[in-house]
Amino acid sequence: MKFSEIEHLEITETIKICLRNKFKNYNPKGIEKPFHFRLLGKDRMELFAFIHSLNTTFGTSIFEPVAVKLAERKFSKIQSQFDVGNKISDVAQREIQSIINDLSTGKDVNKIDEIERIRKVCKKGEVRLLKTVKVDIFLQNELGELFLFDLKTTKPNKSNFKDFKRTLLEWTAIMLYKNPEEKIHTLLAIPYNPYAPNPYQFWTIKGMIDLKYEMKVAKDFWDFLGGNGAYEELLTCFQIAGDEMREEINTYFTRFK
Repeated sequence: MKFSEIEHLEITETIKICLRNKFKNYNPKGIEKPFHFRLLGKDRMELFAFIHSLNTTFGTSIFEPVAVKLAERKFSKIQSQFDVGNKISDVAQREIQSIINDLSTGKDVNKIDEIERIRKVCKKGEVRLLKTVKVDIFLQNELGELFLFDLKTTKPNKSNFKDFKRTLLEWTAIMLYKNPEEKIHTLLAIPYNPYAPNPYQFWTIKGMIDLKYEMKVAKDFWDFLGGNGAYEELLTCFQIAGDEMREEINTYFTRFK
């Protein structure tokens, strides 16, 4: 599904605005590295610190607003940094812990089954207040299905996936507490594959994350948001934005010389 001329323009402008905001708001702190400066040069280390900061915030400062803009092609309701709420039943909390315990001991992961287990107990027991992270990308399609995405870096630590799993299950329980009939999907999203052209190294998450129903990587993620072909079209938009901002980017980087 090719972008229209207007879509190309709007998404390219979104990328450019995000990068300009990064340039404007970048405030280096804690980059004094006397040994590195003397060995490699202060300018190189300051440039490295900027690029590292950009990589760290790429998700929230660029990928997230671009994803929201792209999702306008397919979804009826779109929101970034969505607050799921804070009410969960204590029985649902225990069910979530039971699911994680099962997975930790080698039980096959099955997100559809996990959702139904939580749905059965989502209103049982006492109400607890739970503070959880906000949903990076919240979507609702024309059929009323909900998709809640947790946008991650390209190489999350293996040790963190149990926490990621708990978050996805807690989002499910909180949303089902509000409406037990909700058609809900909670997923991880990884914007690009750093191992390309080889497949993404899913071995780090096998056993805890359902690769079919609980995760979308690179092309699968962007095409899900904007339709088939959206990933390649989006890469073109990034290329256009980079070309059109080349002088601005070069001028900004002269500060590190």
